[in-house]
Amino acid sequence: MSQMKKSVAILGLGTFGKYLAEEFFESGADVLIADNNEESVSQLSDKAAYAMTADLSDPEAIKGLGIEHMDMVIVSMSQSLEPSIMCVMVAKELGVPFVIAKASNSRMADILKKIGADEVINIEEDAAFRNVKRLMSDDFLDYFDLGSDLCVVEIYPKPDWVGKTLRQLRLRERMNINVVARKDETLRSELIDPNEPLKEGDRLIVVAEKADINELG
Repeated sequence: MSQMKKSVAILGLGTFGKYLAEEFFESGADVLIADNNEESVSQLSDKAAYAMTADLSDPEAIKGLGIEHMDMVIVSMSQSLEPSIMCVMVAKELGVPFVIAKASNSRMADILKKIGADEVINIEEDAAFRNVKRLMSDDFLDYFDLGSDLCVVEIYPKPDWVGKTLRQLRLRERMNINVVARKDETLRSELIDPNEPLKEGDRLIVVAEKADINELG
C-alpha cells in the first residue's frame, strides 16, 4: 500500500520558513505557504501546491487559507508575537493535529505553549546548541536545529564539489543531504540552480538528517 503524502502549511516566509518550504517540497510533501509579503510568496510559489498572500494577524484571513485540511502547521514568525499567537490559536481551533511555532525567546515560547502549540522551537536555546555544533567542526559556518531528526548547516563546498553542478554531484542520492540555497557575496540567500557549477567561495545552505551531518564535517 502506498503511503499518503504528508500535507504541511508554513505560515511566515522568513529565512527559516523558506528553508522548511524547500525541504518539505523536496521530500514530496504537499506544501501550503502563506505570508503577508507578496514577493516572498511569489519567490517560492513553484515549491508549493498552494501559495497565498494573507494578513496572518487576521483570524478570518488565516481561516481562509484552508489549513484545517493540513497534517501539520508550522508558524515561523518568531519576531512577530501577535500574528504567531493568532496563527497558533486559529490552527488549533480548526483542528490541525500538530502545530509547531518558532519563538525568539523563552517568554514567547511559554506563551505559544500555553495557547496550544504542540511544539515550540526556542531560538535562544537552539542558538547555544548550534554554536557548539558549529565550533566543533571547522567546516560548519552555521548550524540550525529543525527538531529531533533534521538540521540545517551552512558550509563551503568541498574541494571536489567545486566546478560541478548539483545534478552532477547527486548529493541527495550519495550523501542523503539536500542543498537548498546559497549565499552570494553580500551574504543574501538565494535559491540555487541545480545546473550551475559551484564556486569555491559559495556558502551553501544544506538540510540533512542529524545522523548524516558527520559526512559534511
